[in-house]
Amino acid sequence: MKILIPFDGRNPKTRLSQTLSPEERSEFSAAMLEDVLDAIPSDSLDPEVVTTEPFDRDPGVETSTSSEPLNSVVNSYIDSTVPVAVVMADLPLIRTEQVERLLETPGDVVLAPGIGGGTNALVVRNQSFSVDYHGVSVRDHQRIARNRGLSTTKVDSYRLGLDVDEPSDLIEVLLHSSGRAADWLESNGFEIVEPGGRPTVARESD
Repeated sequence: MKILIPFDGRNPKTRLSQTLSPEERSEFSAAMLEDVLDAIPSDSLDPEVVTTEPFDRDPGVETSTSSEPLNSVVNSYIDSTVPVAVVMADLPLIRTEQVERLLETPGDVVLAPGIGGGTNALVVRNQSFSVDYHGVSVRDHQRIARNRGLSTTKVDSYRLGLDVDEPSDLIEVLLHSSGRAADWLESNGFEIVEPGGRPTVARESD
């Protein structure tokens, strides 16, 4: 099965700008992408990274570049190839077990909701479906499938549900991952602190 991993190579993770420099955001985003790729058994699947501009490193899988919006890119693949899966590149908690569960779940459309209402991963098995990633996309994707007479199934998983967008998400990476993104945070001085209330993340230089 083709698995698309969209990746913003131009200006990733802008909501982390107060915590990370542009160069650090690029490095951290690449580390999360590597975590996602590590979770995909490429010997039996066909992963492809679709990036907004040429990649400055070799991810070890097929890579393509597109300036088209995310919806257009994914829908063009659906039009030509089903089944197809899409897994976002900012899921540092993901493991192979979650990928396998996603792909094994039945349904014309399989959705892995993000904590904030997005769609962090999906599988499409019917070409009449199309994606719309804007807004509360998991709700929109259910509506699109329903309007086209397609069955939908949700995969509820915290490891698929956490996409890192905000500084407050970083603690989850340090708590629940031992992958490349967690290693990057630790090597750049991030640590869990308990100032007397709820644990949070601080940087050694802070």
